[in-house]
Amino acid sequence: MSVFTSAQAAQDFITAGNAIVTAKSLVTGRHFTYRVKAPSGGTPTSLRFVSVLTGANNERDYEYVGTLNEGGHFRHGTKSRISPDALSVKAFAWVWAALRAGTIPAEAEVRHEGRCGRCGRTLTTPESLESGIGPVCEGRE
Repeated sequence: MSVFTSAQAAQDFITAGNAIVTAKSLVTGRHFTYRVKAPSGGTPTSLRFVSVLTGANNERDYEYVGTLNEGGHFRHGTKSRISPDALSVKAFAWVWAALRAGTIPAEAEVRHEGRCGRCGRTLTTPESLESGIGPVCEGRE
């Protein structure tokens, strides 16, 4: 896993359309893995659906928690079965707010697993590993 050193790179990765990101507390050691996806259908939009990993299968065991809306603000989903008071929801909201403010919290690490946040291909170049976006996807919107 690669640790983001830039808040902007982390934001760009998370909103790329097909991102899996892990936020880890350096204080407690606890971590949560999130999948942040664009709506299906091919219509360009900045809306993203946020889900948290809740089971052992890290491909399928994600539960919807909310959205990143067109303005980039995180909102807990009214249809989420996970409470807005759940630690996983609060952790995402806290990390996302810090990233939007231009910082990575000193008490946290934000990581990606080495796959492009847009297409899911394995990242191999140092620049891609740093940004979380592959060279082919870098110029795409």
